[in-house]
Amino acid sequence: MAENAGIDPAVPPSGTGCVDCDAAGGWWFHLRRCAECGHIGCCDSSPAQHATAHFRETGHRFMQSFEPGEDWYWDYVTESMASGPVLAAPSNRPESQPAPGPEGRVPADWQELLHR
Repeated sequence: MAENAGIDPAVPPSGTGCVDCDAAGGWWFHLRRCAECGHIGCCDSSPAQHATAHFRETGHRFMQSFEPGEDWYWDYVTESMASGPVLAAPSNRPESQPAPGPEGRVPADWQELLHR
């Protein structure tokens, strides 16, 4: 496999929050960005785990953190950290957007609802 197969650095993120949680009126803990198509999904600690669901549905194996100050990659095939190029901007959710988020949809007992 080519070094960056499955990663398209030119594709922008699909938005500033989890696309699937937004569509369902849900909330997320942290965000992940598909390095192949830009889909923003929620992490595995989030109730809906949409980033992993995106991998299962599409086979897009590489996700990058979409959190401020984080640039690490995850490879779902090897289940390990990976490396990759800088992706198209923006590289993270807006810093004004809280985590968990989005503002106004996070339940008061959110910590009890996280997957551990």
